[in-house]
This record gives sequence, C-alpha cells and structure tokens, in this order.
Amino acid sequence: MHFTINGQSYDAEPDIRTSVLDLCREHLGLTGSKKGCDHGQCGACTVLINGRRVNSCLTLAVMHQDDEITTIEGLGQPGNLHALQDAFVRHDGYQCGYCTPGQICSAVGMLDEVKKGWASHASGDLTDPKFDDAEISERMSGNLCRCAAYPNIVDAIREVGDTAPKGRSADEKDAAMDADARGEMVA
Repeated sequence: MHFTINGQSYDAEPDIRTSVLDLCREHLGLTGSKKGCDHGQCGACTVLINGRRVNSCLTLAVMHQDDEITTIEGLGQPGNLHALQDAFVRHDGYQCGYCTPGQICSAVGMLDEVKKGWASHASGDLTDPKFDDAEISERMSGNLCRCAAYPNIVDAIREVGDTAPKGRSADEKDAAMDADARGEMVA
C-alpha cells in the first residue's frame, strides 16, 4: 500500500485492520501523534487528512491510501515551527505535552473551518460564525487536556486566529484557572 504522509511517500503493508495512528507510530516511526484513549474520545491522536481533523485511532489506514495525511511532524520542526506550535510554546499551552500534538493538529483544522465560514454548534449566526472564545471552546471540545491548560490553549489559538486580545487581566486568569480546577473548559 502507498501512503502520503507529511508530503513524503511511504510504502507499507500493514494489516487491513491497522489504524492510521498505528501505521504512523508502529510502521513508519512517526511517533508525534499520541495514543490516548484509543476510542476517539480524547483527541490526542488527531491528525489532518486532506486538511480535515480526524481521530487517527478510529480510521483505518487502508481507507486513506490516496489521501494526504499530516501529523504534527508535518506541521513544523524546531527552528521552523508552525504558527500554532510557536503560539503554544509562548502561551504555555502544552504543560505535560501529551495532548499537544492532537491539540495543535485539531486547531489547524479548526482555523481552516472558521476561515471557510463553517458554523459550529456554538455559532449564533450560521451564515457568519464569529471567532470568539465560545467558538474556540466548542470547536476544540473533542481534545482533552488532563493538565487543564485550556485558557492557555485558547489564548494561543486566538492569537493565531488574529483575534487575540492584548492579554487577560490577572482576575480573568484567576477565574479561568478556578474553572479549570473544576474541570470546565473555559476561554
């Protein structure tokens, strides 16, 4: 079977039951995407397939032989980071880092959805969704962070989406941290 991952061609013969995640990690040595729950509920394995966000643990590799698959390694490398990778570093949106590859891949796909004008469940105006904190939280709700870095993740995404405020006040940051401690995703 032939695969295009991060712009490179690969030939592999995985079992037909092999997921895209296992193809990347176990057959091709691309270990940036993480296996979290292996049930599509945490988002740690999110990659881009033809530019769309996909939980790679749930999709079979054999289904994507003619598709362009992009993992975190394909977005950027040290010295040449993608804008979201750079923003995550500057905003401390990674903490332990386990969910970060999936968070960043998902955010790249999400920003493309916003750019195309696709509405989400949180969109008040289905014809012209606003890119605000509620939109970011809703669109990123499939990506969990056990460290509760949500306020910093939202700040990083908002910055790259060109709608970042000049910064949060100390009171806003404290309120966001309190909400995170309760397990709520807040912007």
